[in-house]
Amino acid sequence: MPGEYLGRLPRRDPLFDYLKYDIFPQLRPPRGGEPEFRVFRQNASHGVYLYEERDTHIRVVGKFFRSPHDGDPAAGRRLEREFHHLQLLRDYGLCSGPHYIARPLGLRHDLGELLVTEFCYGEPLSRIIERAQRENDDRLLYGKLAALAYFLARMHNRTAWEKRVDFQESRRYAEYLLGTLCARHLTGGAEAEEFRRWFRCWGDWPEMWSDVEVLVHGDATPANFLFGDGLHVITFDLERLHRADRIFDTGRLAGELFHAFLRATGNRYAAEPFIGHFLWEYACHFPDRERTFETTTRRVPFYMGLTLLRIARNHYLDYGYRRRLIEEEKACLRR
Repeated sequence: MPGEYLGRLPRRDPLFDYLKYDIFPQLRPPRGGEPEFRVFRQNASHGVYLYEERDTHIRVVGKFFRSPHDGDPAAGRRLEREFHHLQLLRDYGLCSGPHYIARPLGLRHDLGELLVTEFCYGEPLSRIIERAQRENDDRLLYGKLAALAYFLARMHNRTAWEKRVDFQESRRYAEYLLGTLCARHLTGGAEAEEFRRWFRCWGDWPEMWSDVEVLVHGDATPANFLFGDGLHVITFDLERLHRADRIFDTGRLAGELFHAFLRATGNRYAAEPFIGHFLWEYACHFPDRERTFETTTRRVPFYMGLTLLRIARNHYLDYGYRRRLIEEEKACLRR
């Protein structure tokens, strides 16, 4: 489904001419007559809309980094950063099957800090997880996790450089998440100090500094990956792309899987087979699969735990479940 239908884009809207003369001609030679653009609202944290030309059914996605009620002075920088990140990964060769980065088509600062990308078809991992749970189809999820592991390993390996991981960046992020939870009265006092002690312990462990930096997706959540047939994987939201430990991505996916199964079943062990499969498939793209799997699984608990803290910030979750995520984070750190 393309989203909630909002109507037709008015001819007088400045966006109309931009789509007509600058964007859609990149996807198909101009045709005679006046185009008509249908508008659909997408579910996203930013103002994200799908624009479909009525006759050709060609679609593009528009992401507005600034709304009329939002005077964010950094919106323009965020727009340019994501445009650059999309092009950067495409320049690394992730622009043809089975791994694909959505093609950026244009940006306009004067139209609400607008980024336009091509529309990509596929089923999001979030829906695949739900479908696998509902239909009791483990093979479906195992197959797509193997495809995602291949995508991430290829992206990480192609973008690796010689600089070693700076684990201090991850510790600072952990402190930021903890501070947010303290401000929302979900933790504090002695428990918060316990978290800080564990953060320091992980920082004192040489293995957390041992790998080289790679480009990580930075927001590797189930909603941000689309799947086609076989090994085809597509991603599109790269605003948080940055250099870090490759486990920043794999650990986040592990945490997201843990959360998806914990919330659906109440069983803290339900996701373990899928997490293990995902990490084992990731390791197969390295010369020494067993050693890669071993070193990966030793570092994963820290980043998996950060993901649980990150999810616990969400107001749509009830207090009891958010507290359980915090307790599970402590269990991750104690590993």
